Amino acid sequence: MFHALAHDARRIMLPRLATGVLTVGKLAEPLRMSPVAASKHVKVLENAGPVQRTVVGRRHVCRQRPGLLASAGGWLRSHERFRDDRLGAPRQVLDRPPPPIEEAS
Repeated sequence: MFHALAHDARRIMLPRLATGVLTVGKLAEPLRMSPVAASKHVKVLENAGPVQRTVVGRRHVCRQRPGLLASAGGWLRSHERFRDDRLGAPRQVLDRPPPPIEEAS
């Protein structure tokens, strides 16, 4: 799932599908990419699970499957505490006053 969300184009496509069903060509329009390139991005999203593609004649119609996105979001939220604890440690070190400088005698 996270690999599928790693590319900007796919992160743009998913919210657009939340508004309804779109063809691959319509998904490609605001991204200024060819339908072939968009189809490759849709394939990555299909393999990860948040998008379902149905072929109707020559049209490839896409719809979002939000349940899988929710489970990925849940996993991220479950790890927030770990992330915050780990990222907070460097801040604590940086916020400490520097040790006194000892002068050589």
